[in-house]
Amino acid sequence: MEVLLVDAKGMGDTDFFDKMDPYVIIQYRNEERKSSVARGQGGNPVWNERFTFRVQYPGADDQYKLLLTIMDKDTFTPDDFVGQATIHLKDVLALGAEVGMAELKPSKYRIILADRTYCGEIEVGITFTPKIEEESAHDYGGWKHSTIGIFPHSKIETSKQFFPLAVLMECNSEEDSEISESEIDYFKDKIYDQLKCGKHKIKNSDSSFRCPFCLGKKKQDYHYKDLLQHATGIGASNRKGNVRANHLALAKYLKSELGDAGGPPQPIVEVKPSTTTESDDRFVWPWTGILVNLPIEWKDGKKVGESPTRLKEQLAKFHPVRIHTLWNFQGHTGNAIVDFSKDWNGFKDAMAFEMAFEADHCGRKDWEGGNNLGSNICGWVARADDYNSGGNIAEHLRKNGDLKTVSDLQEDESRKNEKLVQNLANEIDVKNQHLKELECKYNETSLSLDRMIEEKDKLHQTYNDEMRKMQCIARDHSRRIFQENETLKAELENQRKELEWRGRELEKREARDDNDKRKLKDEKEKNALKNSSLQLATLEQQKADKNVLRLIEEQKREKEDALKKILHLEKQLDAKQALELEIEQLKGKLQVLKHMEGDDDTVQKRVLEMIKELEEKEGEMGDLEALNQTLIVKERKSNDELQDARKELIVGLDDMLSGRTLIGIKRMGELDEKPFKAACLQKFSAEDLEVKSLELCSLWEDYIKNPEWHPYKIVTVDDKVEEIINEDDEKLKELRNEWGDEVYNAVTTALMEINEYNPSGRPTSARGDDKSTVKDTKMMMMRRVAFNEYVS
Repeated sequence: MEVLLVDAKGMGDTDFFDKMDPYVIIQYRNEERKSSVARGQGGNPVWNERFTFRVQYPGADDQYKLLLTIMDKDTFTPDDFVGQATIHLKDVLALGAEVGMAELKPSKYRIILADRTYCGEIEVGITFTPKIEEESAHDYGGWKHSTIGIFPHSKIETSKQFFPLAVLMECNSEEDSEISESEIDYFKDKIYDQLKCGKHKIKNSDSSFRCPFCLGKKKQDYHYKDLLQHATGIGASNRKGNVRANHLALAKYLKSELGDAGGPPQPIVEVKPSTTTESDDRFVWPWTGILVNLPIEWKDGKKVGESPTRLKEQLAKFHPVRIHTLWNFQGHTGNAIVDFSKDWNGFKDAMAFEMAFEADHCGRKDWEGGNNLGSNICGWVARADDYNSGGNIAEHLRKNGDLKTVSDLQEDESRKNEKLVQNLANEIDVKNQHLKELECKYNETSLSLDRMIEEKDKLHQTYNDEMRKMQCIARDHSRRIFQENETLKAELENQRKELEWRGRELEKREARDDNDKRKLKDEKEKNALKNSSLQLATLEQQKADKNVLRLIEEQKREKEDALKKILHLEKQLDAKQALELEIEQLKGKLQVLKHMEGDDDTVQKRVLEMIKELEEKEGEMGDLEALNQTLIVKERKSNDELQDARKELIVGLDDMLSGRTLIGIKRMGELDEKPFKAACLQKFSAEDLEVKSLELCSLWEDYIKNPEWHPYKIVTVDDKVEEIINEDDEKLKELRNEWGDEVYNAVTTALMEINEYNPSGRPTSARGDDKSTVKDTKMMMMRRVAFNEYVS
């Protein structure tokens, strides 16, 4: 097998400061070749080198792979690994073994890096030429003498009728001096001229042919095509240069001068066994050999003999696949079955196996003839007689094989080849159809590209037209800008003249500056008077502030008195309720006594006492109700007066507050709608959001304004009585559970504002939670009044 290493492209450079120096290690099985180092060629090296490998096909396994390892040559450090490529050769070798030679033209194979990614390609070509050597007698003759001395050593001649294979023979007749590769063509032409002159004899007397350069070989009766195959094979092998030149000249002479003798040249193929002697014999297939008279001995009451592994090692010359020793109830029978491979090489090995025993007079005839064989082992190839006989040998043959003739196997192989050819023809048809489809797609793509090119030309033309239009527009724009600049220059000149005129006017007006200074002095005096008035207004405002503070303190005291009165009223209300309860109890007892039987004086006396006590309790309750009504009337009058004052204050503020003022009006106790909208957004759609939030807010405004609902409780903090929200109120608890804390906080805030500032509200700041008191509002009003007086 010849490997042509061409080049590699796109490999990553492993050197940082310079280009790498790549070389390739080519490995097939245990053979290894190394290319030259491509100095300084980096990731795209070129070699163009050839390497030869010895290939055995078929081999012991299916590992037909060629491994190419790319390395970077380093001087002071170990060589760096660049990548690997793998080429599978099984199809190439099979094709070469079938047709005589197979060539894989230089192709590109992807390179796998150390991180299992792909980077770059390597180009390699492969040529495989099978060389089947005709082996001498000692190759198939006898067996080598075993270590235990049970197999004799002898030599026999290989029968031609069993091996009609095309062979390539080495030239042993002469040992000329070796020539170089470049001199082969010269010597080939020289030998060709000698053949034309008749210096070398090629034809035999019986119209067969001979090789004049392989006189030491026994086979000298070739057919034309066999001799041509022989010359071509050795000429393409890795033999010495003079041997290749001789056989290349012979092949050239056979093709050019003796082409008519053998008809048109045929492809070199392996000829299958087709001899007249053995073609009708029925062999056991897969090819099987029989061994008898194996040495055995008694051991522990049983017969024992040589192991199959040991026998296989001794028969290794014939390449057995496996050996089966036969056993019965007594142990080893002294017989064994030898399995060979199913191909023609197996047939060749089986026949060599049989001929070896026949040469030592230990064949089947010798075994059946009753000759005195002693301890010699006999062997032969299993045929129909063995298959149809009795005994454990025949039973094993019938169980593991069939009877077939050579012609049957040839017909089976012919059918397989025809089927293979038919499948290949079908694949070719499919490939042709696929090729036609690709051509159609190519034509469509070409048409699409033509259309795209036309569109591109149109777009290019349109672009050029637009550019010309834009250039015209730019020129017009520049012209207008130039004209506008001229106009602006004229206007600037006019303005300069105007400024000069105004300068002269200013000089004239300087004379009138004295009058203006006198007027400014008068204005300053007037401003001093206004400042004094403003100071007076400030003093008045301070007096007003003191009055407001006094009013606020009075209001605070009144509010505390009112709160105390309310607490007193609540206590009286509790007392009233307790009194009502006692009255009801007395009435009940009185009814009980009235219904008691008898005229007991004690009972009558007790009834009178209870009636008197009841009248006293009712009188006390009447006094409490009168007092309660009087306090309520007073509280209402105080609230009405306070609300009237606040309303008047709000009206005044509405008139005064305008523009950028810092005080606004807010009704205390009003609900904030934002928390209600946020809560409804989680339960209702966007369409119903506004309606539902307004309904919920209106409902709780009604609850807040309802005087019968009193969600407060009174607590004492630091000896001060305060009124806070009662968190255990049923409505508030239901509100928090159903709508959340934000809605609950909005309602409680409004309740606290109403409780603090009374239901009608009070003025507050317009800036969120920053509330203004009545004092702040009155001070703001006083400042506004003073400012208005100052301005007037």
